[in-house]
Amino acid sequence: MDPAITVRPARLQDATAMARMHVRSWQETYRGLMADSILDDPGLVDARQRFWTVALSDERYRANRAAVAEQNGEIIGVAMAGPAEGPGGSPAIHLYILHVLASHHGSGAGEALLDAVIGPEEPAVLWVADPNPRAQAFYRKHGFVPVGAAQVEDGVRDIRMIKVPAAEKATKRM
Repeated sequence: MDPAITVRPARLQDATAMARMHVRSWQETYRGLMADSILDDPGLVDARQRFWTVALSDERYRANRAAVAEQNGEIIGVAMAGPAEGPGGSPAIHLYILHVLASHHGSGAGEALLDAVIGPEEPAVLWVADPNPRAQAFYRKHGFVPVGAAQVEDGVRDIRMIKVPAAEKATKRM
């Protein structure tokens, strides 16, 4: 990771900067996949600020882990993971958000954010946009594999990926 980039737990006072960065990342990543009317909505930053304020302060989300990557005092990446929702209860953690500004792709910020919110031996699940070959390759590099499930949200097709820790894989083979 670039030595000028630091990763730390997100704080409530980061909500505004996180929202701006999050929206900018969406605009860089999802242009052509998501409707321009959503990406260019003048209220999108305010909506994301409300989201981050709630995610970082509401007791309902106490179990979530949120982190930011910074460079020169500017937030360049965000991540959030928490308990998996829905039936089955497995895997234990869901990566809900991991976004890094395009200018910092390949800097190590994404990997550091992932490590900050999901432990190396924790089973995990995520949904990733499809097509999004760069993100899908990043997740495969970090042990996630597609499981065949797909969903469409806001006009964007997502595929489900899971990470099964090495120790759990070895136990299943026995």
